[in-house]
Amino acid sequence: MKKKIFAVTTILVFALSMLTACGNKSEEKAKPVSAPAVKERQVYVTPKWVKSVIDKNQKGYEDYVVAEVGYPAKASKDKDFVKGHIKGSIYVSDQEVEDATGSKEGAYNLLAPEKVRDNMLAHGITKDTKVILYGKDTSGVARVAFAYIWCGVSDVKILDGGIAAWEKAGYETVKGDPAKRKKATDFGVAVPAHPEYYTSIQDVRQKLGKDSNFKLVSIRSKNEWLGKTSGYDYIDKAGEPEGAVWGKGANSAADVAQFVNKDGTIKSLKGFQKVWKDCDFTLDNHLAFYCGTGWRACPPFLVLYQNGYDNISVYDGGWYEWQMHDDYPVQVGDPKSSNVKHTTVGQLETGKATKKK
Repeated sequence: MKKKIFAVTTILVFALSMLTACGNKSEEKAKPVSAPAVKERQVYVTPKWVKSVIDKNQKGYEDYVVAEVGYPAKASKDKDFVKGHIKGSIYVSDQEVEDATGSKEGAYNLLAPEKVRDNMLAHGITKDTKVILYGKDTSGVARVAFAYIWCGVSDVKILDGGIAAWEKAGYETVKGDPAKRKKATDFGVAVPAHPEYYTSIQDVRQKLGKDSNFKLVSIRSKNEWLGKTSGYDYIDKAGEPEGAVWGKGANSAADVAQFVNKDGTIKSLKGFQKVWKDCDFTLDNHLAFYCGTGWRACPPFLVLYQNGYDNISVYDGGWYEWQMHDDYPVQVGDPKSSNVKHTTVGQLETGKATKKK
């Protein structure tokens, strides 16, 4: 009998200890997260840092917004948002910062700064709002971040690694509609606050061949760079603006694979420099990044921006806008090779399109 009583007592003690342990574990998970502060121009941040903002453990981040970036105009049409998002997130579409018509000159370029500003105000975002962006597409999120910085938001962050990194860190996602914020009426600064970060097609034409410090840097795949494909099903001609240099970064028109680590996080500046080690530019040059329509040009801009560089910009129109001008000069092939062809857009062959995935 004593043995049975002892056995039952032992089981009860063990069960209680397990419940206590589980309770403690639950309490530990519920504890607010803290993370070291980062500088205002630090764009890419860790899940832990974002969680510390949500948990109100980042001084100066009382007025903040977390936004998932997707391409569909509405969150309900974005399968990634519907699948699960960070609690309290609003939804921002790339179409809120760029012209998505695709039917005329300037299509896929950034919208007028006043329109971008008004779309931010609709989300309650002003120049002083702390904005934290995340999304599945590294370039698409970077596109929105660039537009916000260009217009004048002082503190723009990107959750490095996106929702996958968030979940890997053990933080929860939720389903449901996006959060809503009260509209703002005063952005707080005239837009664009940083026109120096935007290079137009006219700027490129003026500077190429005349400004020796200006480098037009193509962030495109090798086959795009060599003029073997346009990379896009809606661009029928392949080539590059004459005088451009290659900045690598992409394996296709739909990625910046060479700029990200295996876990999906962005590479450090040293990582970018390794990619660029044999490229025809240095960080002392004015670097105007471009691609097909602007997305892939934004990650290298942001990495240099967060490292304190200001001699940087994005040529927004990219190859898409350039090839709309028949008289514009073009290079087809490696400009360092004797096989390079110098011609004009109007003389290019058609049928070089490849469907963008």
